[in-house]
Amino acid sequence: MDLLKLIKSFRYAFYGIFTALTEQNMKIHFVSAVVVIIAGFFTGLSISEWLVIILLIALVISTEMVNTAIETVVNLVSPEFHPLAKKAKDVAAGAVLVFAIASAIIGLLIFIPKWFEQ
Repeated sequence: MDLLKLIKSFRYAFYGIFTALTEQNMKIHFVSAVVVIIAGFFTGLSISEWLVIILLIALVISTEMVNTAIETVVNLVSPEFHPLAKKAKDVAAGAVLVFAIASAIIGLLIFIPKWFEQ
């Protein structure tokens, strides 16, 4: 195993994360994640609930990063408008939206019963 190559690959991956954080939607997801984490601490989530929340946060952020990568590549290969390029970008964005909505619903199913416990 080439340690230098491994270190470089991690550096590229971290650069990708920081680059993604410059995107508007990623900032929204990141702020939402921070709010959910803070709410989780105040709510007193169980270990299994934390596992679900962490997994959802990671998957929403990862999905948004894949969407950003797809949009970037589409913009590179099709700088002018093309209906297929639009379709690819719209479908990728839709995938993020579906997962974000599902994650919000799951989050509410975890949090709401705890907030209204007697």
